[in-house]
This record gives sequence, structure tokens and C-alpha cells, in this order.
Amino acid sequence: MSKVPLTVKGAEKLRAELTELKSVKRPAVIKAIAEAREHGDLKENAEYHAAREQQGFIEGRIKDIESKLSHAQIIDVTAMHADGRVIFGATVDVFEEEEDAEHTFQIVGEDEADIKQGLISVGSPIARALIGKSEGDVATVETPKGMRHLEILEVRYE
Repeated sequence: MSKVPLTVKGAEKLRAELTELKSVKRPAVIKAIAEAREHGDLKENAEYHAAREQQGFIEGRIKDIESKLSHAQIIDVTAMHADGRVIFGATVDVFEEEEDAEHTFQIVGEDEADIKQGLISVGSPIARALIGKSEGDVATVETPKGMRHLEILEVRYE
């Protein structure tokens, strides 16, 4: 499996979730299974089946996070020297001509992306159009709504 880019914040968030799953949720579901077993017949015990299903979800998520972290290439954008260019992890303020609006995007890994918070995946069309550009450049992006022109106002490495 190839390396997956991840910001420092994204890696910290995944580690925190992993700790929560292992130290809080896993023991809680094990306790719930034990309590449900005490109620007798497991064939018709809805609590038991629900707890087992939850355990499967938790164990699957733990394996998923451990795999992502083991294959992660954690990139600290504050330590990069990009000379004002847009790179992975950079925060970019843009002016969109079509909507006459300013937007702020941070280019992050796929697992960190959340458009509502301005976090866009490095593989998204907008991120691909912005990468390599500098302040004052205009990035043209083809979207389902048509062409978008994004003028780069500022590039920050936070």
C-alpha cells in the first residue's frame, strides 16, 4: 500500500479516536456483551446481538485507523519551504469571481476532508487546480456547475 498524505492535525485526530475506541468504547461493549449473556438465551437476545454488532464495528474501525496511521505520510506544513506556493496542508484564501465571494480552503488528506469546515481533499478538482499556484494567480476549475475561476488572495502555512 502506498503512503497516504496526512496533516499533523489529521494524524492527531485519528490517534485520539483510536485511543477513545481502545480505552473507552471497546471495554464498554465487552461489558454490554457480558451483561446481555447473563440474560439467558442468546438466540433471541436483542441486546446481545446489538452489542456484538457494535463490537464488530468498533474492531473494524480500530483496524482501519491503525492501517491508515501505519501507511500515513505525516506532513508538517509549518516546516515546509514552499515560497508562497500552494502545497499540501496549505491554507488558501481565494476570491471566486462567479459567486463574487471569498472562500478559505485547507488542502488535506482524503480522510480529513470536510467541505463544511473548508477542508478539501488533495485529490479534489479545486485542490488540484490550486496546487503549485501562488498569490495573485487564478486557478480555473471545471465543476458540475461549470467553470470556476479562483483568484488566490493569500497562502498560509499554519
